[in-house]
Amino acid sequence: KVGWYNAVLQPAFHLPYPDDTLAFVVLSTPSMFDKALKPFVNKERLKLIRDPVDQCVAHHLSRVKEKFPDQRVDVMFDYEMLPSRKPKFLAQTAAHVAGAAYYYQRKDVKFDPWGKKKIFGVCIHPKYGGWFAIRGLLLFPDIQVPFLEQPAPVDCVSTEEKRIQLLEQFNFHWQDGRYRDIIEVKERYSEEQKAYFATPPAERLRLLGLSQEAQ
Repeated sequence: KVGWYNAVLQPAFHLPYPDDTLAFVVLSTPSMFDKALKPFVNKERLKLIRDPVDQCVAHHLSRVKEKFPDQRVDVMFDYEMLPSRKPKFLAQTAAHVAGAAYYYQRKDVKFDPWGKKKIFGVCIHPKYGGWFAIRGLLLFPDIQVPFLEQPAPVDCVSTEEKRIQLLEQFNFHWQDGRYRDIIEVKERYSEEQKAYFATPPAERLRLLGLSQEAQ
């Protein structure tokens, strides 16, 4: 429910819907790369004008909207900004309140070793660890769900020591991706997918066999 999200944030970040409005947080799993992105790129190779992943996600969420012709469906993407340069929604908070992934933050550590350093939080999924992404939000403004019960996210990094390790690795060594394996995972990105996301965005089209000229 939108109200679960608004309840944990300052008013400046609230979503402008009644508290009982139904919303879905959309995640991508490791298999998204082979099952969705590569087929999409092959089909749309001459129409790729932005980031291929963003376009692929937008394509699939627009198809979800088409399944509900009689409903208003509002879609927000993780990369969208308001004119104020604030994100349209805080993806990790949304995932946490929906019970999809646990958002580990500095406040989850009792004895904080970081002093004045800024420490960013990170979501960990009970099945995929850090090998997933939060892609968007689907809102159904005409559907009110007052009786929906809030599921708690799975606290899969439950010791103080592991939480410190997670936040350390995410904040200071995120490039090596070790934080993603903070727990035992069922599936992770393929080597090809790791190489794709490690490549600067401007060079990713080449990796997919697309030239700038085609773009």
